[in-house]
Amino acid sequence: MRLGVLDGRAVVVRGDRAADVSRSSEGRLPDDPTALLERWRQVREWEAELPDEAYDLTLDPSALGAPVPRPRQVFAVALNYPPHAAEAGYTPPAEPLVFTKFPACITGPHTTVALPQGKVDWEVELVAVIGRETYRASEDRAWESVAGLTVGQDLSERVSQLRGKPAQFSLGKSFPGFGPTGPVLVTPDEFEDPDDLEITGLLNGTAVQHDRTKSMIFPVPELVARLSAVLPLFPGDLIFTGTPAGVGNRMDPPRYLTADDELVSRVEGIGEIRQHFTAAQP
Repeated sequence: MRLGVLDGRAVVVRGDRAADVSRSSEGRLPDDPTALLERWRQVREWEAELPDEAYDLTLDPSALGAPVPRPRQVFAVALNYPPHAAEAGYTPPAEPLVFTKFPACITGPHTTVALPQGKVDWEVELVAVIGRETYRASEDRAWESVAGLTVGQDLSERVSQLRGKPAQFSLGKSFPGFGPTGPVLVTPDEFEDPDDLEITGLLNGTAVQHDRTKSMIFPVPELVARLSAVLPLFPGDLIFTGTPAGVGNRMDPPRYLTADDELVSRVEGIGEIRQHFTAAQP
């Protein structure tokens, strides 16, 4: 199943067609995507019986919004790919290094981002979306708590992020537009192996990041288990699972985003998101 959002309403996507969830269910299911995730089992059962004629909307990918526009909690994981840890000058961590992106930064897949003052960097990421309230999940059953996967960018203003001792990660990663996600949420059963997906980031058409998610030190089930061991996870919560090597501040010389740059982020089996950048604001 592929869940998207058009004009603020939840839709099920099949190819270049979409079905409006609330209208196709005759009002039995809500049009709000966050409310829909709170009834995820019912949604999956309904979608399995949805006839072809229900897909009566022509899908314009550029019109899609964030699959989860108002997450309650947004977790993010640092240094979760060994090559990225190495380029940052660290040994791979023994425990997940967790911070947050504040929910106000979450946006959809096709956006224009006004650059703040500083040094803005890119980080393509696989994002896991929680589909039911989860507390103390076991790792072997953690996928049962995941509604689906989507593509994300952990855009990062490095001056704000690294200011102070200890550094202020969350503030530097939460400027307006710094959490684009999409284009759709894809359920785990759609993948041959949801733990092994190609992930790619391109800057102005040139690949700057590339890996497979099987390279992650802490894969999705382990992250769900470890996070839920500390606090409850709720439907619609997002987990940005970390970025591969190839970020701009580790290039020689460093390369940061500038006006008119275009960033494309792709994950196999999900699709791509695309950001265009405008000049830094005074």
